[in-house]
Amino acid sequence: MSSDNEQGEPSGEAPEQLALLRETVRRRKSPKAKPRTWRGAELASELPVARVLVDKGLVHLDRYFDYAVPAAMDEEAQPGVRVRVRFGAGEKEGRREGGRLINGFVVERVARSDYPGALAPIAQVLSPERVLTPQLLRLCRAVADRYAGSLADVVQLAVPPRMARAEKRPSPEPQPPPEPPAPGSWERYAEGPAFLGALAGGGNPRAVWTALPGPHWPGELARAVGSALASGRGALAVLPDGRAAQRVDAALTSLLGEGQHVLLTAGAGPEERYTRWLAVKRGSVRAVVGTRAAMFAPVADLGLAVLWDDGDAAHSDDHAPQPHAREVLLQRAVTEDAAFLLGGHSCTVEAAQIVESGWARPVEADRETLRRTAPLIRTVGEFDEARDAAARTARLPSLAWNTARKALERGPVLVQVPRRGYVPGLACEQCRAPARCAHCAGPLEALEEGAVLRCGWCAREAPDWHCAQCGGTRVRGRVFGARRTAEELGRAFPSVPVRTSGRDHVLDSVPGAPAIVVSTPGAEPVAEGPGYAAALLLDGWALLGRPDLRAGEEALRRWLSAAALVRPGGEGEEVEGTVLVVAEPALRPVQALVRWDPAGFAVRELADRAELGFPPVARMASVSGRAEAVDGLLSQARLPGDAEVLGPVPVPVIEPGRPRRPGDPPAGEEWVRALVRVPQGSGAAMASALKTAHVARLTRREGTPVWIRVDPLDIG
Repeated sequence: MSSDNEQGEPSGEAPEQLALLRETVRRRKSPKAKPRTWRGAELASELPVARVLVDKGLVHLDRYFDYAVPAAMDEEAQPGVRVRVRFGAGEKEGRREGGRLINGFVVERVARSDYPGALAPIAQVLSPERVLTPQLLRLCRAVADRYAGSLADVVQLAVPPRMARAEKRPSPEPQPPPEPPAPGSWERYAEGPAFLGALAGGGNPRAVWTALPGPHWPGELARAVGSALASGRGALAVLPDGRAAQRVDAALTSLLGEGQHVLLTAGAGPEERYTRWLAVKRGSVRAVVGTRAAMFAPVADLGLAVLWDDGDAAHSDDHAPQPHAREVLLQRAVTEDAAFLLGGHSCTVEAAQIVESGWARPVEADRETLRRTAPLIRTVGEFDEARDAAARTARLPSLAWNTARKALERGPVLVQVPRRGYVPGLACEQCRAPARCAHCAGPLEALEEGAVLRCGWCAREAPDWHCAQCGGTRVRGRVFGARRTAEELGRAFPSVPVRTSGRDHVLDSVPGAPAIVVSTPGAEPVAEGPGYAAALLLDGWALLGRPDLRAGEEALRRWLSAAALVRPGGEGEEVEGTVLVVAEPALRPVQALVRWDPAGFAVRELADRAELGFPPVARMASVSGRAEAVDGLLSQARLPGDAEVLGPVPVPVIEPGRPRRPGDPPAGEEWVRALVRVPQGSGAAMASALKTAHVARLTRREGTPVWIRVDPLDIG
């Protein structure tokens, strides 16, 4: 093993080469294959040096390490295979000791190493399967550079864990390309048939698709994939969750039959998922439908990359360096010369920017078609609620009750509630001050009617709570959750079944019979048949009032996703589907919902952000850590001349009881965060400068590490 080469800078530590150890075998009750070391073994006659990417995600080790290839491993130790190597050798009590065994990938075989000393040999070839293909390696390298991350971290996201039994199974024979599918419901869009025709003809059209409301989008997405397959190329579709992926999977199976594609989701289990991934890598299957991790699927001769609902936060990976599926698929479309389709009922600001730049064209229906397919949208604002006695006492305006009552005569009613739980927000009945825990100052909540109040942070009960402001002992709800809403509706409509769908239990679908379905955003089930007769979108202020740059965009996306499940509004007095949103009608997101104009909303948001210098017009990176560490890194980083540093400002303390997320400060530490902003064209230089400075500080062990995130979703 070498400690540096042309791929990276010296680590600053004394180079350590391993002594060749005698092979030992220990037999146990259940013996397992063990890595071997080689003493005096003959090396490979040709290309005896392997450059290995070790499975260490540390950014200052983001380079390749050279190992010797024993002759016995010459045939198997090819680029792309998994190996075991000894890494991290050191010196103890005056004698040399080898490092521990870790996994890695052979990246390249070369004739000689730049390292002048003896090389440690590869300990074991785990599998002859070449899983890290050159094309996949280039993609991972590009993603790591864009997000100032480690190549090893990205490869961990791209290559699933090895399952030996899956590798032993032969993959199925590839199917011949299907016939080009008919346009079907794509004819509702002005440029829809032309887009499919270009795909089937081997072209590379690029489009931002604003899908019409209703149940047709999975079939439309399947026809786009089928058109790409008809040209003899591969296709990849990434969706935000398993439920959406299963709908597209079913549509593709219905359209093309079995064997043309695979479904890559976590629900399949590790072994089955790896089996399907191998079928794609081996070229047996040329189409993939899956969730976020499928963005790296090694589809051969990629002809089409599809992303559905790019505004969903699920498309941003939780693991370092937290890449977004939209940026990965855009990278693949450019480098692999493939078509690109970005679809959804809503339109993000990033999608609007892609269209404005001319790189992609919009695919949308005309206003007349939209009026025939969209439900009727009605609003109830704060002024209306103030005059409505029912709204003051029961939180649901009279218009909402009447809408639900009439719609239940025709079918199910969807009720979207932004908060889960029963009453997650309480206040003093007398002075309206928030009810907080006496131990940690966390918010008190009621889990059910008549239950003892409990802290939402530390889970302590507060049976003798009293207000610190006025001494009052009675509380009132100021935020109501899905379970409380379901309880209220159950009392109002005792003969109608009430079902809930949320994080703890998500329904895939509900029958088309009359029922009330209370759901949190993103967990709305599909109603069988023509769809919901009505939808009530409650507590709009909870979505619009978040301190987030994307609050309006996210609220509109959530509303459109729910409204798209409702039946068309109909003509004249025969109203079939109605959507009632409880939010101030004059607000821009509410007006965009009423007009069903997500693209227009995104264009206006883009103009506002361009004026203020906010993403995506500008590129940003957040640097978090202790104050001295953040200051030290920013002072050493050779940022572009047009870079602007904002802050630093204190990072909010983690709420007790909340699960830790990447980038959260350790318990008891006070962190700060600085934002680095550059124009769009300087994003790569910014990421490179931050990563280089970070590597230098880690190598010299200067202070504590920092957390760098490029293009953060939550910048406030």
